[in-house]
Amino acid sequence: MTEFTSSAPGRVNLIGEHTDYNDGFVLPLAIPLSIHASLVRRDDRVVQASTVNGSSATGSYEVGSEKPLHTWLDYVQGVTWALARSHVTASGFSLSLRSTLPAGKGLSSSAALEVSVLRALRSAYALSLTDFEIAKLAFTAETEFVGVPVGMMDQMACSLGQERSALFIDTRTLSYEFIDLPEPCGIGVVDSGLTHRHSSGEYRQRRDECRRAAAALGVASLRDLTEEEASRFESLPAPLGKRARHVFTENSRVLAAVEALRAGDLRRLGALINQSHSSLRDDFEVSLPQIDRLVEIAQSQPEVFGARLTGGGFGGSIVIVARADRLSDVINRITNTYNKLFNLSGCALLPRQTS
Repeated sequence: MTEFTSSAPGRVNLIGEHTDYNDGFVLPLAIPLSIHASLVRRDDRVVQASTVNGSSATGSYEVGSEKPLHTWLDYVQGVTWALARSHVTASGFSLSLRSTLPAGKGLSSSAALEVSVLRALRSAYALSLTDFEIAKLAFTAETEFVGVPVGMMDQMACSLGQERSALFIDTRTLSYEFIDLPEPCGIGVVDSGLTHRHSSGEYRQRRDECRRAAAALGVASLRDLTEEEASRFESLPAPLGKRARHVFTENSRVLAAVEALRAGDLRRLGALINQSHSSLRDDFEVSLPQIDRLVEIAQSQPEVFGARLTGGGFGGSIVIVARADRLSDVINRITNTYNKLFNLSGCALLPRQTS
């Protein structure tokens, strides 16, 4: 029997947090941590899925009878459910998943899983799906079947992203452009040791607060805010003004970051990334004291241009922009200092630590 293999990378978001579901701008890039799928077609409609990392897990269901189980298998079920809704036919299959991408670290492990399975199915059934169409199917699977209220940035980054080019996305139009990273630019990711979940109540609450803030300001989306509306933030009931201010200023920071990358101005890029973290901490209130301390440690390093929380918040990882030739040494200093302060398993995810 023919085995079809594929993989999809995780992503780190340089800047543009909580702007995607507000029709705003984002700037993610793919990372060299990924989820690998191995798939063999079956003659029936049964899907047998398993994971082979650490403690293995298995699950099964029948194509056409998908039902949320509130486990990792829902992301696989969501894929076949989304395909059927798009009138794409696939029968059963045996699936094995292997990952170098940790879950709950703000690096889009769920989107990478969906995209890797869709890529394997595209090969197995000779489906005429573009990478952009795969991103849309993965988004449908996660938001409509699994029920996680994310924007489409994660799926686009995992399906279209590149490691040395940031993916500048307008999430309203879904138009995108690749922005090359300058050679001196090194990207590091450090795990705080605190796991987060997009499906948690805080994430949904922030989305609702953004919706309410837009309604109070008389705009369809916070993307539509003008300087005039921004002057009314303080008049909104707490905490809606702060939520709106974060989205408004973060969109401006993304646009400025794109220009900084084009100009090779890493100090300007770093300053914008630092400002983004302050806004996430103070206005959007999705950081944690341990995360703030980790960011402060990173920002204090002379070779670091900027550092901030990346991902939905309430745990996860931070992203660091630093001199590429000193990145590994810098990351080691940051993690060593952090781990002395907290009884947490903070560690470098990028560049990968060697034992």
